Amino acid sequence: MLPAELHKRLHSNGTVFGSLIVSPSPRWPDVVKTCGLDFVFIDTEHIALDREKLSWMCQTYMSLGLPPLVRIPSPDPDVATTVLDGGAAGVIAPYVESVAQVNALRGAVKLRPIKGEKLKGILAGEAVEPILEDYINKRAADCLFIVNIESVPGINALDDILAIPDLDGVLIGPHDLSCNLGIPEQYDHPDFLEACKTIFHKAREANVGAGIHFWGNVSQQVRFLEMGANFLIHSADILLFQKHLSADLSAIRKTAGIKVDTLDEGKVDSI
Repeated sequence: MLPAELHKRLHSNGTVFGSLIVSPSPRWPDVVKTCGLDFVFIDTEHIALDREKLSWMCQTYMSLGLPPLVRIPSPDPDVATTVLDGGAAGVIAPYVESVAQVNALRGAVKLRPIKGEKLKGILAGEAVEPILEDYINKRAADCLFIVNIESVPGINALDDILAIPDLDGVLIGPHDLSCNLGIPEQYDHPDFLEACKTIFHKAREANVGAGIHFWGNVSQQVRFLEMGANFLIHSADILLFQKHLSADLSAIRKTAGIKVDTLDEGKVDSI
């Protein structure tokens, strides 16, 4: 899938699936490309990846038809530009709560390479030369712009955020959102589910992609799709490794009659 196709499906009724990729191993992309994903999610907010390694991952997954969406460490326009220069197909900005943040990020992602006073003028509504406008629009089609909505202030500002041009999607960070709601990691709590439903509904009504990164069971993830999400980031390579290796070893030990002494067997932590 090319970034332009991913862009089209986020804004339509299509559903796309990705997964968080933590491992920078050169062997990993050949495995990931066989898993049925539409894109990959690379998180530099919580995962330690240097610029060169991140660029290698982006360039590799892009060449395999898996557009890499990179979450930057903070909603910083300069960092957004850096990851796009490194080969990212799109930027996910974490913990966004205001129109000002989104507008500044829009300038970095969708109006590249314009900077300085000219960028300020365009963001303020000044006219753009036709040749430049055409140039910017062609580049913007291959750069996806997504923001994390993971707090009550973010939800309260969502209508105004969704009114900003060029936004391709909103993504729920469930751990941060549940903590902000005062119900940490209670992902079946009515307040958490209602917040998710509100975010999904508002985004889809605005013709913007609505997504969540989640690592729970199948029924939980299907529930988010039924609530209105149209892009799902399923778990992470490291969590799936832990989950399936633990399950296999448990089954082998049980079948062989070997007693397990650890209390932590099979536990899967969130990211």
